[in-house]
Amino acid sequence: MANLNITNILEKMTGKDKDYRYMATSDLLSELNKEAFKADQDLEPKLTSTVLQQLEDASGDVSGLAVGEERVVEMTNKLCDKLLNGKDQHRDTASIALKTIIAEVTTTALAEKILISLAPQLINGVNTGKNAEIKCECLDILGDLLHRFGNLSKDHEYMLTALLSQLSSTQASVRKKSISCIASLAPSLSDDLLAKATSQVVLLLKNKSSKSEITRTNIQMIGSLSRSVGYRFGPHLAETALESFMLRCPRDISPYCEGILNLALTYVSYDPNFTDCMDEDTDEEGQDEEDDDESANEYTDDEDASWKVRRASAKCLSAIIVSRPEMLSKMYLEACPKLIERFREREENVKMDIFNTFIELLRQTGNVTKGQSDIDESSPRWLLKQEVPKVVKSINKQLREKSIKTKVGAFSVLKELVVVLPDCLADHFGSLVPGIEKALNDKSSTSNLKIEALVFTRLVMASHSPSVFHPYIKALSGPILLAIGDRYYKVTAEALRASSVDFRPYIGPIYNAILGRLANQDQDQEVKECAISCMSLVVSTFGDSLQRELPACLPILVDRMGNEITRLTAVKAFSVIANSPLRIDLSCVLDHVVSELTAFLRKANRALRQATLGTLNSLVVTYGGQIGSSSYETIIAELSSLISDMDLHMTALALELCCTIMVDRKSIQNVGLAVRNKVLPQALVLIRSALLQGQALQALQKFFASLVQSANTSFDALLDSLISAAKPSQSGGLAKQALSSIAKCVAVLCLAAGDQKCASTIEMLKGILKDDSATNSAKQHMALLCLGEIGRRKDLSNHVQIENIVIESFQSPFEEIKSAASYALGNIAVGNLSKYLPFILDQIDNQQKKQYLLLHSLKEVIVRQSVDHTGQSELKDSYIEKILALLFNHTESEEEGVRNVVAECLGKIALIEPEKLIPALKERTSSPAANTRATVAIAIKYSIVERPEKIDDIMYSEISTFLMLIKDSDRHVRRAAVLALSTAAHNKPNLIKALLPELLPLLYDQTVVKQELIRTVDLGPFKHVVDDGLELRKAAFECVDTLLDSCLDQVNPSSFIVPFLLSGLGDHYDVKMPCHLILSKLADKCPSAVLAVLDSLVEPIEKTITHKPKGDAVKQEVDRNEDMIRSALRAIASLSRISGSDYSIRFKNLMNKISSTSTLAEKYSSVRSE
Repeated sequence: MANLNITNILEKMTGKDKDYRYMATSDLLSELNKEAFKADQDLEPKLTSTVLQQLEDASGDVSGLAVGEERVVEMTNKLCDKLLNGKDQHRDTASIALKTIIAEVTTTALAEKILISLAPQLINGVNTGKNAEIKCECLDILGDLLHRFGNLSKDHEYMLTALLSQLSSTQASVRKKSISCIASLAPSLSDDLLAKATSQVVLLLKNKSSKSEITRTNIQMIGSLSRSVGYRFGPHLAETALESFMLRCPRDISPYCEGILNLALTYVSYDPNFTDCMDEDTDEEGQDEEDDDESANEYTDDEDASWKVRRASAKCLSAIIVSRPEMLSKMYLEACPKLIERFREREENVKMDIFNTFIELLRQTGNVTKGQSDIDESSPRWLLKQEVPKVVKSINKQLREKSIKTKVGAFSVLKELVVVLPDCLADHFGSLVPGIEKALNDKSSTSNLKIEALVFTRLVMASHSPSVFHPYIKALSGPILLAIGDRYYKVTAEALRASSVDFRPYIGPIYNAILGRLANQDQDQEVKECAISCMSLVVSTFGDSLQRELPACLPILVDRMGNEITRLTAVKAFSVIANSPLRIDLSCVLDHVVSELTAFLRKANRALRQATLGTLNSLVVTYGGQIGSSSYETIIAELSSLISDMDLHMTALALELCCTIMVDRKSIQNVGLAVRNKVLPQALVLIRSALLQGQALQALQKFFASLVQSANTSFDALLDSLISAAKPSQSGGLAKQALSSIAKCVAVLCLAAGDQKCASTIEMLKGILKDDSATNSAKQHMALLCLGEIGRRKDLSNHVQIENIVIESFQSPFEEIKSAASYALGNIAVGNLSKYLPFILDQIDNQQKKQYLLLHSLKEVIVRQSVDHTGQSELKDSYIEKILALLFNHTESEEEGVRNVVAECLGKIALIEPEKLIPALKERTSSPAANTRATVAIAIKYSIVERPEKIDDIMYSEISTFLMLIKDSDRHVRRAAVLALSTAAHNKPNLIKALLPELLPLLYDQTVVKQELIRTVDLGPFKHVVDDGLELRKAAFECVDTLLDSCLDQVNPSSFIVPFLLSGLGDHYDVKMPCHLILSKLADKCPSAVLAVLDSLVEPIEKTITHKPKGDAVKQEVDRNEDMIRSALRAIASLSRISGSDYSIRFKNLMNKISSTSTLAEKYSSVRSE
């Protein structure tokens, strides 16, 4: 009856009315206090769940009743008494209850009361002569308590003294638990107490009379301390060094790296009980995996524990690899051969660590050399290539071992090797085939081994030339096809992926094996998707050999398009088939496929719509004549809704499909009409968008050309529509980008319509320019842009005096017209250099007031030459000499705009004539004029482009002269050098790698706030502080960000994070933003370096996310602050993904603060889901 009453109370406790919940909670408290109360098995979970739910109640009164702090403390005291003094059968129950309470406590006030009450009792249980089991339980609970709430205690010294004394216990289990407990306490210790703990442990280590097990305990204690407190352990490294120091204190460990590496390389092969000449092929019985820490069973001196030394050495090498990317080349020279040699390790657990260490070496290589070439003989990739034969030879021996675990590890090494060095096994694949066959055929093979073997096989096939594996198809096809029928879906999926290669002689069995999986509905989604993809590849590659089978196969693929789960994969499958050069006969399903795809264009799934547009494009190209006119009209109607600046990639795909339909089906009148009625209005709206650019803009230009060429559309009507689109709206004029887009489309339209229409359009545009009425400025602006775009594509020399008409616009009172005229003159010159370039150069000499605009015209000429032409440039030597003389005369200009234009011109000419320009620029690096030096550095920036150029060989030997301007006394010159370094790091990192050891300290120095660059300007009523070094610091941090992408193997992140990045995180808004990006990148690429100093990074980040703009802040300031907060939260999200970040008390407190602040929690959730 009592339990029925409690059930009713529990129902009321979950009601909507807080008063009802309060009264029900109060009633429950009364019931629980009754002596006769006893919960049955059904009631207990309900009771627990409801009370825990009440702890989160929005009403403080309700949650307060649910907690009942005083009663909880009283309960923990009673449980602790049972733990220390109770009977054996009650001790476990009391221990579990205490751990549960500690884990569930959420309020700081209650946690502090429990800590104050429990900690002394638990310490007493450890210190008194209790048996080892009670001590271990006390240490366990104390460790949990300190891990969660150690920072709330005031008795750190008392607890530390008591725990340190247990490190000398005769019981291994007590020593092990004490280590864990001290590590939980360590983050909360003051620097003095941490120093005391370290010095006491080191003192014990120096005691030569200590037993080996006590010494081992103290070594483990040092390692646990460093893992627990990270960078704070740095000052104590002079005493001792271990693996964890490499990971947790990479900055302070730097002086000891060489010694640690040498020791690790020595001891990784330490095996005094076995000689080096042992038979490598003998199978050794592997021991069960053991924990690194000591178990309760003691080892005697007679037992062989040397495997622990080798294992620890391997882990130490792994730590060096992960934490010191700048030592990667050294690791290949010294550690790589030793690791390959140790693949023969006799202890399986140690062997796994050797494999894992080698895999870390490979991953780090891929991480730091991404996007780099391996021509340089000192690069990690080149060094790895030299080791490949030894790796394969050693791995082949491991694949012959009986141990499944060993073979899985061997394939893991091979997998990573192929990922980092594609095509590296071209000469060695044959020797690995027997190992693959055995892994797939052997009855003792596990699913895990089969998956690893199949993944490796697929990676080789994807990254190597077909000629590498064709000789072995006969040997591999049997085991792979057999694996398609495996009962475990992951094995089947990998086997299907591996089947997607050129198996022409075996196509029949392959087709049948895949068809069985394709037709089967009752299987895992991954298998379904792999079967669809695999079948599409087989059909597209061997469809000519499968004519009879296609009528059975294709309808199944169509059916999979109707299933939401497999729809996207099926759409992509038909794209693969449509793109096949075999022109597979799809007549039996084509209408159905087109109908389904057209309907998909209305779906909300963006990925599905993108794939559908691509597939329809391929189908129209290959099977356009078989698709009905009505289908085209329906497709075009759907395309119109996809054309918008909200999704430019989708817009580009839609326009490309529209162009394909117009060009391929130009004989169908309804197609052109549908495009004009449905798509053209949307295109004219799109062209006015300021966001239009890239692929979408190119597709739009092609669209207008196709309209006039293939869709029987009136040129005059289209031209009028485009000119009308350029007219200002009631809300104001169009953006500069929109006007540029319209001009490009006008130019393309004119060229597509033919010479006659083009000529009449140019005359019309000239007429607009001759009309100098003030109301005509918008038309003149548009006319100039159109003339420039047409002139760049076509010689306009037949139109008399066009250059003079354009240059007259330099006199306009409107800046945008003058700029457009400059642009137009330069582009018209591109169409006929011999006529117009001398005119521009003469004008620069004679028209001093127009020089800035004329220099811009000249820039257009030079830029188009270096971009549009290969080989011999159209710029004659005589032109270049005159241009250079003119440009060098303007390098000292006081106007920054002029200097920037001059620098860009010089940089682009350097691409054409590097032999002349580089020496001339180098000579001017020592010019007494700072403006000249800055201009030279910016010119170098413009000369370093991503594609290979003939300037590269010359620049390699000369670039240091320019980049060393980073030491210049003038801040403008230093900033120019930083920008040049950043461009080089992004486009051609090999140019600067050898210089980075000297450049990096100089670059880091530019990130520091320099007081001499901060000045106060007196504005009368108030004073304004101006920071002249801000732009330089921002550029320097952005350069570091680029270097982390391209030259990570040359950067020591530990020496940069503190103090430079730390300073940047607390700097101005413009500096914080790139610093947040850098921190996110380092958290991903160098987590150990970040983890080592995580505590110190919390404060500036916390200030950023809690910063509030002033009450009178304008909207722009508020928006900037919001952007800054979100940027910092993204960095925090990256930090939270670092393994071990929860050991930082400060970071944990920051995460708690974010989760408990509703606005921050909402923003944080939003950035995590981006």
